[in-house]
Amino acid sequence: MKVGFIGLGIMGRPMAGHLLKAGYPLVVLERNKRAPELVAAGASSAGTPKELAGQCDIIITMLPNSPQVREVVLGPDGIIEGARPGTVVIDMSSIAPLASQEMAKKLAERGIDMLDAPVSGGEPKAIEGTLSVMVGGRQEVFDRCYDVIKTMAASVVRTGDIGAGNVTKLANQIIVAINIAAVSEALVLASKAGVQPELVYQAIRGGLAGSTVLDAKAPLIMDRRFDPGFRIDLHIKDLDNVLETSHEVGVPLPLTASVMEMMQALKVDGLGECDHGSLVRYYEKLAKVEVTR
Repeated sequence: MKVGFIGLGIMGRPMAGHLLKAGYPLVVLERNKRAPELVAAGASSAGTPKELAGQCDIIITMLPNSPQVREVVLGPDGIIEGARPGTVVIDMSSIAPLASQEMAKKLAERGIDMLDAPVSGGEPKAIEGTLSVMVGGRQEVFDRCYDVIKTMAASVVRTGDIGAGNVTKLANQIIVAINIAAVSEALVLASKAGVQPELVYQAIRGGLAGSTVLDAKAPLIMDRRFDPGFRIDLHIKDLDNVLETSHEVGVPLPLTASVMEMMQALKVDGLGECDHGSLVRYYEKLAKVEVTR
């Protein structure tokens, strides 16, 4: 199967690279600044999403948010204008579930299938090819595309019909955001109380407080490394989708709303491009202490 890939950012570039390494014929948009390095590695290029779609059996999108995905899929010279019946669009962006359902409906009118397949794991897992992918869509379409998705991932799980993938991702982003906030609170408390954060981390990581988030973020926080694996701005976007969806279905999310406001405060302080581990800096500012080893 020939695969098209649109969105060669921090996550998309290594994901597309794994497809090439696995031997899939790959087409990318030539207007992307990272396209030349993939073309040099064996990919071909197309000028528009329409042109790309006309060459491919599967088209993967990995874009910032719903408006960008909608423009590439349904806009002028979009995927919908070039894709043949039977083509599959796999949107691996993290967007609003309702947007996925709306696009899938319009694509289905042209005989084009769609999966919403957002990912978790950030840049390190994208580079390793060990992302966790949560997928919404019809079972037969999922089965047909499973091997392609698995090329980029350690875990690929179908969680329901179209939109279910993004609902699952919203749940994931709630847990990650609140977990980072909890880790930040704990390490700031330890620092202010005069206990070495590194020793606190080593003491608790094997117990019930241990988590993937703790192991991923505590060392970076203590080393003062806030270069973006996943930017504050992007987590704000995800939590905005979380809260919008929660209001639609009638689910109060008080903890999520609180962390959202913390992230908004960091953005106002000019830290929107920093990693979401920068949540610790919100607490450090309040407590007038810095978490270091």
